[in-house]
Order: sequence, then C-alpha cells, then structure tokens
Amino acid sequence: MARLTLRNVTKRYASLTAVDNLSLEVEPGRIFGLLGPNGAGKTSTIRMIAYITAPDTGVIELDGEVIGPGTQERMGYLPEERGLYRRMKVGEQLVYLSMLKGMTRSDARDSVKYWLDRFDAISWMSKRADQLSKGMQQKVQFVATVAHDPTLLIFDEPFSGLDPINSDILRDVIFEFREKGKTILFASHRMEQIEQICDDICLIADGVSLVSGSLREIKRTAGSNVVEIEFEGDGKFVAEFESDPGLEVLTSTRGLARLRMKGPNRANELLDRARRDSEIIRFELVEPSLNEIFVDRVSAHEERRTQGNSQ
Repeated sequence: MARLTLRNVTKRYASLTAVDNLSLEVEPGRIFGLLGPNGAGKTSTIRMIAYITAPDTGVIELDGEVIGPGTQERMGYLPEERGLYRRMKVGEQLVYLSMLKGMTRSDARDSVKYWLDRFDAISWMSKRADQLSKGMQQKVQFVATVAHDPTLLIFDEPFSGLDPINSDILRDVIFEFREKGKTILFASHRMEQIEQICDDICLIADGVSLVSGSLREIKRTAGSNVVEIEFEGDGKFVAEFESDPGLEVLTSTRGLARLRMKGPNRANELLDRARRDSEIIRFELVEPSLNEIFVDRVSAHEERRTQGNSQ
C-alpha cells in the first residue's frame, strides 16, 4: 500500500500564503486527521494532494511517485462540496466516474451495484441526482469515491448531511478500509469525529503545522492538567474556581465540572476546596480532549502572531 508524503509544501494565492512549508506523512493502514480553524489551509492542502492545484514549492508523493495525472486514478476524493451531475441518473454517472478512473464498464457497473447495495440504495440507480435528499447525495458521492478501489482515500467532512445510522455505516466502512491497509486522509472541523476515528493528526493554522503525529502520543504529552469533578451539592466551589486566575473552568453542568490548571499541579488543594460545600463522587485527573488541545495550540499561535505583528 502507498504512503503519502508532503515535504516543505507551500501554496500562495497572490499575497496570501495558504500553506506554508508544510510537511507530513500519511501511513498505510492508519487514518490521518487534518484539522484546523476556517481558513487554516486544509482545503488548499487537499486540493494539492488531489492534483487539482500544484504546490508553488515542495514535493507531494504517493508511494514515491510525485503527485500528477498518473496518480489520480489511484485516489478517491470525497469533497465537502457536492459535485454530482444533477440531471443525470445515479447509476449512469457512477459508472461514468469509475470508468474515468480506469475501470472497464462491466467492472464499474458491478462495483457500483455492490456499493449501492451496501448502503441499501440499489433502487437509486435510475433516479436523477436532483431527486435525492442531501443525505442520499452524500452516500452517492461516497460510492463515487470508493467504487474504483483507490489506494489513497481523501474524505473531507464525509458525514455531512447523514443521520446517525448512516454515519455509523460510513464509519464502519472507513474502518474496513483501514484494516485493508488503505491510506486514508480525513478532514473535519468536528473534533469529536477526529478523536473517535483518527490514529494520527496534523493541526494547522495559517497554513502552518502546529502539531503533528500520533493522536495517542499528542494527548499523552499534553499532560494531565485537566480535572473532572463529579459531585452532589450546590457546587459553590465552581464559582470560586472561575475567579481563580490559575484555573480555567472548561465546562460546568449540574453535578459535573471540568477545569484546567494553568500552572503547577494543584489537585490536592482543589479537592480540599471542593469538599467544603459538596460531596465529591469522583475527582479525576484526565488527559485534555482534542478540542481543548486544539483551542490551546491555536490560541497560542494567534498570540505569537499578534506579538510578532506588533514588534
């Protein structure tokens, strides 16, 4: 199976640097999450990988071959924006799109039928795309992405428009591809999806990589500076913690508080303070969530950029 490699890739649009000296590696048999705030450079990066645009500098390779027309047949790209021919029948356009990727008409038709059947959608073969709902169109585009059995799969917000049942089906299929050793790039702004699905991540902002590597290792090295407190009582201590400059209350609901220590570990002190007015059911030091890591890294990046601009 093929490894996807980006080395020192930069993409500029006039005076805007969308991707700035980005390097990353997507391993076969692992799901790689590309995440970042709006305008971070995710879409620009994906479009270069898919050879829709080319980098200004740097190299992108799929299994050692520089990305170009010769690699496109080995890719399946599910974009965030839908791109179906609205007045064309579903079966006809799926077969046509598969043939563009090098399949024979017979093989393409067999594969399309197999995948539509997997999604309980074989009856859509003769329907026009504009007769389908948003979620149905998303499943059709997923079939168009995978029907030619690509080596590299690129999913940009693949669960958009899907209900929970179909999201689960799609997720199971993506896990099947991982087990088969496919190279999978997954882009989403939803942190919980990235955390549930991905093995590795790259967080980018302003086109720059802020953190990259194994999700498990990134969470471990982020430290256990987050405390979860489950309690009974009025929870007056939460208001005290909110006014403490060394703490940040991340969430506070009835009977549960989650907070971050900004400085040294103060767990014992916090437990004593919480016990004064509430019965503590659970007090636990936990790893920060991916969303919390995301907010921390992006905020620190914005602060550095602001300071740099003011000098």
